[in-house]
Amino acid sequence: MNPISEDDIASYLGNCPEFFERHSELLAAVHLTSPHGKRAVSLQERQAEMLRDKIRMLERRIMDMIRNGNENMTLSDKLLRWAGELLHAEEDASLPDFIAASIQTQFLVPQVAIKVWGLDPEFSEAAFAQDVSEDARSFASSLHEPFCGLSTGFEATGWLPLPEQAISLALLPLRGVGDSPTAPAFGMLVLASPDAQRFASSMGTEFLARIAELASAALSPLR
Repeated sequence: MNPISEDDIASYLGNCPEFFERHSELLAAVHLTSPHGKRAVSLQERQAEMLRDKIRMLERRIMDMIRNGNENMTLSDKLLRWAGELLHAEEDASLPDFIAASIQTQFLVPQVAIKVWGLDPEFSEAAFAQDVSEDARSFASSLHEPFCGLSTGFEATGWLPLPEQAISLALLPLRGVGDSPTAPAFGMLVLASPDAQRFASSMGTEFLARIAELASAALSPLR
């Protein structure tokens, strides 16, 4: 006959919770080592400690959810206000610079730059349409979603007023309204910060994608 194993005992207790109803004295008689010290505690106390630990963990998760919810609401409000600003912007050669400046102000981004190409010929001599290599255009088109990460020699960093202060970057490709993520880009937004964690590679890009979509839509009359 095979000896009874710990798994057998655990399975029995799990399937027969009434065992402790019939032998309630064991709840106080069985002593375990407390995780908060070397003292021995009863099974009931150990269960209470485990429950308290679970409650604290759930409380932390709830607070994280509340904090994230509040942050998302704040960002959504800012995005709506920025969209309103775009609706009232002039559709002329000043629009790209207005988009960059309003992003910097509304979302507190230290540095913002924008370059666009393939626009109407009347805008071809504007500063925002100059000094963009074919490699930079190809790179923008290769981005199927915003890129976030450290500044590591991207040409787009040179579009910023103070490129030496750009530690982390967000590179947002601009595409036509309704275009697929694989369609050629007609521009790129550059968001930069001296904080390496501001645009970390692990961050989500959904919010940045909405910024790119709104900027692309605002610029469409210039194409």
